[in-house]
Order: sequence, then C-alpha cells, then structure tokens
Amino acid sequence: MATETGPRLDVETGGVPTVVLVVGFVGVQLLAFAAAYTTGRPTWYAYFIIGSTAVTAYLLDGSSFVVASATLGSVLLVALGLPLFLFVARQTPSLVVEKATDPDVHRVLYLGVYGPLLAALLSLAFGIPLAHLLSEGFPGQPLVESLVDLPLVVPHSVAGILILFGFGEGGAFPSVSVLGSMVGMVLAMAFVAAPYAVNATREAFEAIDHRLEYASRIHGANRWETFRRVTGPLATRGMVTGGVLAWARAVSEFGAVAVVAYSVEFFYPLAGERVTAQHAPVFVYNTYLQGGLEESGAVAFLLLAVSAVIFLLVRYLTDDDTTGGMP
Repeated sequence: MATETGPRLDVETGGVPTVVLVVGFVGVQLLAFAAAYTTGRPTWYAYFIIGSTAVTAYLLDGSSFVVASATLGSVLLVALGLPLFLFVARQTPSLVVEKATDPDVHRVLYLGVYGPLLAALLSLAFGIPLAHLLSEGFPGQPLVESLVDLPLVVPHSVAGILILFGFGEGGAFPSVSVLGSMVGMVLAMAFVAAPYAVNATREAFEAIDHRLEYASRIHGANRWETFRRVTGPLATRGMVTGGVLAWARAVSEFGAVAVVAYSVEFFYPLAGERVTAQHAPVFVYNTYLQGGLEESGAVAFLLLAVSAVIFLLVRYLTDDDTTGGMP
C-alpha cells in the first residue's frame, strides 16, 4: 500500500486484474447514470460519482491524500463528463439516423475531417523545424515563443480578422484568394492549431539525450544525417502527438473559420465533383439557428462520434503496446 509520502500511487488490487476493476467501475457508473436519468434526477448521479470515486480511492489506497485528490478531481470530471452523458442520452435515434443519411451532412463531415487534416499537416511541415530550433535555443527566443503562443489567447473571431488582414485583399499574397476559399479555411485553422504542433514537438526534442546526437556527429554524420537518423526518429511520438492535437483543435475551430471562409468549394470524392459546404462547427451553429437544439444536437452527435473514432484510432496506432514501441 502506498504511503502519503510515496513517489507514486501503488494500487493493490488483491489479485484482480486492473482492467476488470476499471470495467467494473465504468459499468457501475453507467448503470447509476441510467437509473438517475430515467428517474429524471441527473443531479443524483453527480453526487453518486463523487461519492463512489472517494470510496473507491479509499478501498484501493486508503491514504487521505489520494482520497482527497480523487474526490476533488472527480468534481472536474463531473463538469466535463455529465454534459457529455446527458447529450448522448437525450439524442433522438431516428433523427440521428436521418441526419446520418443526409448527403449534405456527409459533405460537412468530410470537410470537417479533411480541412483540419490539411491544417495539421501544414502546422507540422513548418512547425517541426521551428520546434527543433526552439529546443536548441537562440538569441531572441522569448520573442519567438510569445509569437508562437499568441494564437492561444487571441479570441477566435480576432484570429479570423488577422488572417484577412495578413493574407486577404491587400495582404502579403495578393494573388492568393483567401476569403471564402479552401486556402483561407486551412490558414485560419492552422493559425489556431500551430501552437499545439510546435509545443508538443519541441517537448519531444528537448527530451532527447543530446549525447546521442553528439555521438552521431563524432562518428562523421552531418547535422542533416543526425536529424534524419537520430533526432527525428526519437521525436516521432511528439510529432504525432502534436499533429493529433493540432488536428483536434482545427476540428473544433469556429470563430476564425466563420470570418474567413463561411462556405467553401472543394472537390468531394464521393460525388466526383466540386461541391460547396461549411465547416462542421459553422454548419452545426446554422442548424441550431434554423432547426433548433434537437436537430443541431443530432449533427453534433455525428461529428462527435466521427472525431472520437479518428482520435482513438490514432492514439491506438501510436501506442507502445500496439506498435511494439514507437521511437
């Protein structure tokens, strides 16, 4: 049993596999939520999960520190998870199926995955070199770091305005059409997503033992070869994590995209032609204004499901247990 001064939580399971305990805990939570929801008392479930978490922490560890940490942490989980559970439970299956078979929704979902993917790739293509420089350090680095992190605090609608001033009419590239175009949408997404790609990749570079790079150099490899054979492979996981975070951030972007590219035209493979559609968050907002909470909720449910599946798939493919240990 762990003590309050121990370096990490060492859970005793009494010989029961951890996965069984986790599945059992989740199963009890689902049953409790179903009971609370069907009786119209979702607040009771909030109290139940906080109390059950505290009891579980006490049974597994017994230290006051772990019990207090788990109890306080469960309050945040209630704030994050309860709206999600209620959102899923309140969906109308027939309406979700109707939206799932709507060709317009198919285009929105395709654009909602394809556009953010381009933004994530763009962020990584130019973010990885910058992350490597930041990990090594250079004069004026704090100024560059501030510029990289600036999109994290800029209001999203302001980010869209900045894109139009920088790359729109009269901007840096007058020959490139930004307003209402796919290029503009990807630029708006990349503007808000790039910090995640840069910072995650930079942390991966900084975690590498520089003696490995030094050993590569003294054996005759130049800097390009050292990066290709040593630094890059060792930072692959950080790059993938940064790309996933950038993609996820781009999927959720609303303000900047609504300002720069409210509707865009793009090639849609399933139709074999160019079509016009809106980014998923913009489409959900319009559906909410025109059709109300129920219809917009059905579309949001589909977007949430698609995003969750892709996110979990990428996490699974990059996990040590499934890859045999990605560098």
